[in-house]
Amino acid sequence: MTSEVQQLLTTGVALTDETLERLLPAPTVEPHSIHRAMRHSMFAGGKRLRPILCMEAARMVAGTGTLPQGAVELGCSIEMVHTYSLIHDDLPALDNDDLRRGKPTCHVAFGEAIAILAGDALQTLAFQTISQLPAPGATLVEIIREFSFAIGTGVGPVPGSDLPGDLPPGMIGGQVMDIESEGVKPTAELVERIHRAKTGALITTSIVCGGLLGLGHCLASGHKLACTEEDAIARLRTFGESAGLAFQIVDDILDVTQSSEQLGKTAGKDTASDKATWPAVYGLERARKDAASLIADAFAALEPFGKSATPLKSLAQYLVDRTH
Repeated sequence: MTSEVQQLLTTGVALTDETLERLLPAPTVEPHSIHRAMRHSMFAGGKRLRPILCMEAARMVAGTGTLPQGAVELGCSIEMVHTYSLIHDDLPALDNDDLRRGKPTCHVAFGEAIAILAGDALQTLAFQTISQLPAPGATLVEIIREFSFAIGTGVGPVPGSDLPGDLPPGMIGGQVMDIESEGVKPTAELVERIHRAKTGALITTSIVCGGLLGLGHCLASGHKLACTEEDAIARLRTFGESAGLAFQIVDDILDVTQSSEQLGKTAGKDTASDKATWPAVYGLERARKDAASLIADAFAALEPFGKSATPLKSLAQYLVDRTH
């Protein structure tokens, strides 16, 4: 990891954690159990990659070199939804895991009922937070629309939006496909659909939503965009889709090459559950090459932004170079 990426991550984690501390109910607020459960999972030591990607996309599109107002809160909203998905993913009815980020999973620490409700509460708080961002109403509507599509089960044509009419299912749709594919021989088409939806959709929306917020600030300040509004969002979407798929491919690789101690979660779960993974379909060598190729595609998408894209590119490279 370069010193520049280390600085990005350190600063981004500090900003995110400080803001989450302010946004989340204190553990002393009743009902105590659910607020403690929410905080248990939110502050379990995550890398905060999604909020950091969101913040850097907003900064790049805004074009001023400074972080647009509301970008940290937007990133925190995305992290809330990511954490809710992990709480539910770990439940006995889904992956049935007792370790997450090196700590007991939420249902192990607080029981299934409170864990389910903690996930629900984090998702609700995420949308509440977005609704209060300091941005034009039209920008907030576009962010909420983009965000909700990425979380859900799939969409058709969306009139009046830049979203294409043939999107893959969102995060929840990807989770369903993942569950229903267990025990089924994985195919290249299936594993790509699951990865683009279950993991890639939330990474992509982190970048696109950050870009939408940055775009609102850019237009309000009169700053000249590096490309048209439509092209800027399309390029961010391409970047997010490529980097998001690469991220999940690397996760698949790490699941079969690293220990539970190194990962902070149970290693080998994907193989044991016969899950559809990139190495299962293509093997480890091809998986590594595909991740590198996807990052090259991601880099190409940001070329019009010049040097201001360096932080996002550095983060994307980190996604494939990481070891946990």
